[in-house]
Amino acid sequence: MTNSTPRGTAESWTVSAADVGSPEALALLREYYVDVANRYYRLHLGREGTAQEIETGLADSPSDDLAPPTGVFLLGRYDGAADACAGLRVLDPRTVELTRVYVRPSRRGTGGGAQLLAAVDEAARELGAARVVLDTRLDLVEARTLYLRHGYRDIPAYSTSPYAEVWYGKDLAPGRTDRAAGGSAPAGRSVPAPAVGGHRADR
Repeated sequence: MTNSTPRGTAESWTVSAADVGSPEALALLREYYVDVANRYYRLHLGREGTAQEIETGLADSPSDDLAPPTGVFLLGRYDGAADACAGLRVLDPRTVELTRVYVRPSRRGTGGGAQLLAAVDEAARELGAARVVLDTRLDLVEARTLYLRHGYRDIPAYSTSPYAEVWYGKDLAPGRTDRAAGGSAPAGRSVPAPAVGGHRADR
C-alpha cells in the first residue's frame, strides 16, 4: 500500500507501511512524544519536560503493537525523507484506533497530514476495519482540526487515559479493498483500549 501526491509536484509525499522498530520509525516516535509531552508540560506546569520525564513517558508508551496482526505503522516520506508517521491499533475485528500521528514541524502545511489520513483509511480497510476511532487532548487544536476536516466526528468516550479529553470516530466508506472483496463491511463497534501513558491520537 502506497499513497502519493501527483507526480511532478515539488512537494511530494508518499505514505507506506513500515517496520515500527526501524531507526526511522523510532526517531519519529521520539520526536512525536517530545513534541506532545512538552506542549502538555508548558500548558500545565509552565516548563519543558525533564529528560527523566521524557524517557519515563517513552518507556510507558510502547508502540510495538503497531505491527501485524495487532496493528500497522505508516511512514510518510517527503521527497524521500521520513518526515511523518501514524499508527493503527486493532481494538476489535471491525474497529481500529488511530494513534502516533505526527508531521515534523518543518513539513507542516505541505499536505502531509492529509496524505497520512488517506493512507490510514486504506490501511484500516486492509486490516478489515469499518471504523476508526481516536482520543486526544483539547489543547492539540491543529490535530483536532485536521481530524474534523477529514470526516471524524465526536463520539462517546471509549478509553480511560488520563490525557484523553475528546474522542472522535469515523465510519469508513467502501474503498478499493472492500470492493475487491465484493462489498462493504458493516460498521464495527468501539471498545475500550488499554491505557497507554501518553497522548493518543496526535501521537
